[in-house]
Amino acid sequence: MDHEDDELPPTDPAESLRLIESQRALTERRLTPDPRLLLWPWGVAWLIGFGVFFLRFGPDGRIFVDMPSFVPLTVLLGLITLAGIVTGVVGARAGRQVSGPSSRQGAMYGITWSVAFIGMAVLFSKVSNLLPEPEANLLWAGAMVALTGALHMAGGAVWNDRSLFILGASISFVNVVGVIIGPGWHALIVSVLGGGGMLLAGLLSWLRLQR
Repeated sequence: MDHEDDELPPTDPAESLRLIESQRALTERRLTPDPRLLLWPWGVAWLIGFGVFFLRFGPDGRIFVDMPSFVPLTVLLGLITLAGIVTGVVGARAGRQVSGPSSRQGAMYGITWSVAFIGMAVLFSKVSNLLPEPEANLLWAGAMVALTGALHMAGGAVWNDRSLFILGASISFVNVVGVIIGPGWHALIVSVLGGGGMLLAGLLSWLRLQR
């Protein structure tokens, strides 16, 4: 008799609502990728990549660490590529558990990132040689961060994700401040506030998901 009673649905409406909410939260945690794996790779890439930029191309042409001029951009692009691979794998694994419009939205959003960055790289490779080195570096870095911020905001709008939209807006604001201040300082600001902000956002999102 007791076993049969355990299988019956709860008679208390409040208990039913609590059970539904508990199952919904459990399902959400299972289907939602770990935000640390989505944001921390980018945070590390920006923290290190733009940090190397600052050390080689400091304010007013100052060189804090002497290294070949191609190294900072190579390091940054390499780290960003690695971050994209990591987050792409994480997103693909999560997407396999979901079908329908949400899955297609995620796939199209990921393709948008790739196409946008490839298009930007091709365009800037044609025009950056016409600029002095500090301004060319600022063009690459500023546009890369601007595109990232805009795509984050677009993703937040598509999925009605306020946290993602705020992150994109914050990145955009930090980028504008850095560009206004100028070469050298832009790399430091984006490294500390942009990269560090992504690390913090990943941690806070993970803690919120656990709750």
